[in-house]
Amino acid sequence: MKLIQLSDIHLTAPGATIGGRDPRRNFERALAHVLRDHHDAELMVITGDLSDWGDRDDYLWLRTTLDAFPIPTRLCIGNHDRRDVFLGVFPEYDDGGFVQGMHDVSAGRCLFLDTVEPNTHAGRYCDARQVWLQRQLTGHPGPFLLFMHHHPMPTHLGPMDRIGLSDGAAFRSIVGAHRNRIRHVFFGHCHLPLAGSIGGVPTSSLRGTNHASFPLFSETAMLSASDLPQSYGVCFVGADYVTVHMVEFGYDGPIRVEGSPEYTAWDRETMVR
Repeated sequence: MKLIQLSDIHLTAPGATIGGRDPRRNFERALAHVLRDHHDAELMVITGDLSDWGDRDDYLWLRTTLDAFPIPTRLCIGNHDRRDVFLGVFPEYDDGGFVQGMHDVSAGRCLFLDTVEPNTHAGRYCDARQVWLQRQLTGHPGPFLLFMHHHPMPTHLGPMDRIGLSDGAAFRSIVGAHRNRIRHVFFGHCHLPLAGSIGGVPTSSLRGTNHASFPLFSETAMLSASDLPQSYGVCFVGADYVTVHMVEFGYDGPIRVEGSPEYTAWDRETMVR
């Protein structure tokens, strides 16, 4: 099966920009790119920071846009979102006062987690949410795909890790206890392509659809920013594998089609190098 991950779309008022980029326009560009190349995707998930300031108008615009989008879509919230405002527009996501839920696809069951803690950019997965996750993981045979906003493991980028998942060790312990039935964990928040594992389960992230970060290990106080291309993710889930791509739809340079995969076509004299 194929699924799409978008993250950190940071919607703003029409015409407003972040880092010189228009989040609404870039989100629309991402959707058009997805439909052009991946209209057959079974599900699209947006892993948080839906609105840059948690404005109701952003959520209303997002609801209208997604209602007209032909691929089924599920949402997580991030540290820039306001849970109460979001639920006022998307009440179907309310589960025990949190934005969490599940959706079955042909590859298994997707779980959507709420890692938001009010008044901080850091994430939290409190006792109540841990109980919810344990109940989901023990009450269904799986396999599972998990989606969340905050990074569940250290990035070793000092400023970024100060706004990571504050109770990450407890979360990783839950995931590790069910590692045989969790295929992959997808997250956002960092605006970076990242891969690793938690509790023995592979995890990955990507750049968002608007502004980008950079892994600047020499910076110890401030978060970094760059003009790297905007992106979304494409994931293929097979019976015995998971493949994840980051598609840089914001790249506007040339893309060359050259170099045959046939070994016999590799000729030192005639190949373009």
